[in-house]
Amino acid sequence: MGRLILAILFCFCCSQVTGQPDTLCWIGAITIQGAKRTKEAIILRELQVRTGDTLSVDLLPLRIEDSRLLLMNTGLFTKVNIYYKDWEGKTGRVHLRVEVDEAWYIYPVPVFDLADRNFNVWWVEQNRSLQRVNYGLDFSHLNFSGNNDPLKMKVQFGYTRKYNLRYSLPFINRKKTVGVSLYAEYAQNREVNYATLDNKQVFYRDEDNFTFTRFRTELGLVYRPGARTFHYAEAGFSRNRLDPFVADSLNPNFFLGGRSLQRFFSLSYEFTQDFRDVRAYPLDGYFFRARLTKDGLGIFSDRNALTLNTRYEEYWPFSRKWSLGVISEAKFSIIRAQQPYNDNRAIGFSGAYLPGYEYYIADGLDMAMVRSIFRFKVLDTEFRFGKWVPLPAYRAVPFRAFLALNMGWGIANDPFPTSIGNPMNNRPLWGGGIGLHLVFFFDKVILIEYSTNHLLEKGLFLHLNMNI
Repeated sequence: MGRLILAILFCFCCSQVTGQPDTLCWIGAITIQGAKRTKEAIILRELQVRTGDTLSVDLLPLRIEDSRLLLMNTGLFTKVNIYYKDWEGKTGRVHLRVEVDEAWYIYPVPVFDLADRNFNVWWVEQNRSLQRVNYGLDFSHLNFSGNNDPLKMKVQFGYTRKYNLRYSLPFINRKKTVGVSLYAEYAQNREVNYATLDNKQVFYRDEDNFTFTRFRTELGLVYRPGARTFHYAEAGFSRNRLDPFVADSLNPNFFLGGRSLQRFFSLSYEFTQDFRDVRAYPLDGYFFRARLTKDGLGIFSDRNALTLNTRYEEYWPFSRKWSLGVISEAKFSIIRAQQPYNDNRAIGFSGAYLPGYEYYIADGLDMAMVRSIFRFKVLDTEFRFGKWVPLPAYRAVPFRAFLALNMGWGIANDPFPTSIGNPMNNRPLWGGGIGLHLVFFFDKVILIEYSTNHLLEKGLFLHLNMNI
């Protein structure tokens, strides 16, 4: 007991010598206003303070701003404000009030989208063909039970006949750290991309039959120990069928060995840390993701691959208007055997694009690329439509516009004969240009970019991210 008293006295004396300790406050209560469908537990889950927490007064504003950004990044709200409702100076007790404007969650949206990799390919190379358009109904409920659990169903016709269903529940345990997801899809096409020539897709079409049929189902488990850290494990099964004429005569390597049927189970693990301020269009922070996927578990012999995919982003704001972002991606095939053509994607798919190469793809076992974006904010305002818009949450539309300078470098490694006739494989690529980036609300992004590549080809390109 005597030693404890001496230790307390020692710490007290040190605090007097080194300076006064930080002023502390404690969170006495948190109230939420404006949440009509979203459960309070979902909002409290994103907050970086809890009732009963004691922390430095200097740290509190940083925690509140971090909480606001996390709530906005859920996509559930169009506006979030967090206020000090009461502050008792004598006791340091703080009462926080969280005010949210909920977004519109139900989107029974008519499907009218393009089958090609991006708008530019459809507009220029496919001559705006309506045969390459998908139509149907895409029903999305982004907050199905009020627990930030999106339910998405699609019935689609046109270029691709597709039916799919996806449901995600962010937590199933009392600590709200473990969640699940389910996904199933069935799709058919009369046209199939069976090969790559001159680094462009080559297609075969049969008006009377479906040339390519796919079925995929997945079960996922997510563990979120912290607000910005995720672990995701997934088990899946795929069954794909190809027209025998394509497998025999056009590309025997589509599934390898002239197969027209491909079946395989898969397992994957993904680790993500997301410290970006705004996920849809970040200006500050960093993002890291690594995904390891094993396709083929020995039950069928149709597929055998072990692939590591990584992505790292970092953003630096120099002032209120100037910022720099660097995005890097890599793919490495741990099993070095030749892979089926349909599974040998590298540059040009799934958002992995280089500026100036929107019309090209590069296949390969491995891939590495880096993009930089230097931006200047030219406009930051809010459009107000008043009662002309029936939904209150959309009567005010935040809008930002940026001028951007883009640069990109990349390479796809394809050590097999499939690289013959594709001069952009196995060589460094670079491109860049200028752009106008438009951001509506918090997560609707339109990129208009004028870019060139190493062939000195120039073009105006459009990229959209509506986050629905």
